Amino acid sequence: MIHPRDGLQLALRAITAHRLRSFLTLLGIAVGIAAVILLTSIGEGIHRFVLAEFTQFGTNVISVAPGKVKTSGPTPTGIPTSVRPLTLEDAVALEHLPHITGMTATVWGNTEVNANGRLRRTTVNGVSAAMLKVYGIRVSSGQFLPAEDADHARAFIVLGAKLKEELFGAGNPLGARVRAGGLTFRVIGVLEAKGQFLGIDLDDAAYIPTARALELYNRDGVMKIDLSYEEGVPAAAVSALVKATLQARHGREDFTITTQEDMLRTLSNILDILTMAVGALGSISLLVGGVGIVTIMTIAVTERTGEIGLLVALGAPRNTILGLFLGEAVALSALGGLLGLLLGIGLAQLIHLLVPALPVHTPLSFVILAESIAVAIGLLAGVLPARRAARLDAVEALRAE
Repeated sequence: MIHPRDGLQLALRAITAHRLRSFLTLLGIAVGIAAVILLTSIGEGIHRFVLAEFTQFGTNVISVAPGKVKTSGPTPTGIPTSVRPLTLEDAVALEHLPHITGMTATVWGNTEVNANGRLRRTTVNGVSAAMLKVYGIRVSSGQFLPAEDADHARAFIVLGAKLKEELFGAGNPLGARVRAGGLTFRVIGVLEAKGQFLGIDLDDAAYIPTARALELYNRDGVMKIDLSYEEGVPAAAVSALVKATLQARHGREDFTITTQEDMLRTLSNILDILTMAVGALGSISLLVGGVGIVTIMTIAVTERTGEIGLLVALGAPRNTILGLFLGEAVALSALGGLLGLLLGIGLAQLIHLLVPALPVHTPLSFVILAESIAVAIGLLAGVLPARRAARLDAVEALRAE
């Protein structure tokens, strides 16, 4: 019976006896692991970046849009098929529900904005006074739209940081007149720069009272109502209150409620699948590394036929010989996995340094999983050659030598 320590020494001696061949074998595994780590790190980084983009406006947000997205069966007789708009009265009713901390009824469109002798086409959003609270946005100068009744909403406008630069440069826009579409507004504030959200430049926009936006775009209802609610309150409970209130007002469920939790859960699932798909593409190269181990271990069995015969003749159990060759295969793949981890993480960090805008993140779970896969591949790839070695007849093996 061979002592485990002796078996380990035999395996290491066999690997180091052919250094170049062993290095090229483990390099195949290393390249595969590096590809998996690099691609999954980029995928996980993008995952975190997109979720951060969505949560920068807070996570306790419920959105209500006109029209029912999910329907089943034919439309009942007598019920009109046209979508009933959400009104400002609906928004006010929702604002006074329990646990609601802020409400903004939104209308948006693209129109020409004229000020300071400059003309620019941009997005003009009709919003409520509580928009800052709902979305977590701040004012850099002046103030935001005041809380006023729809019938008495004054013609005020707040500019995004980029739009302010385009129209007024370094000058102070507060108090200036701005013409949007066919209406004239007075600038009362400028928002802090917020950047882009999924390709939409939030700073290149203007904000006016919702009632004025309905007039500007000649609309009967708002496009959506966003509500923020208290921390710790279940989204489902708030959603149920909103649903019951609007059903009572409309007589039927002709609206769609979306919670931030639902959106984040769905988005996270999609991004998880994307990350796994990208990792699976990278793992194809691991198959090449596995084939390399099978090839090398088959050659090793052929070269060491005499050694195997001598071990069997000296009474070494077949399981011991099987373990020796499996150990060599696992050692090769494990070393290749470690080298691949170093390559993959190093390349990921290098890409992040060269392209700071590209998020890269390598969770510890990915590292452990990648090394486990490398060991498993070595184990699987070494089974056939090791079994062949263990089944050699001692007399035939010694005669071959």
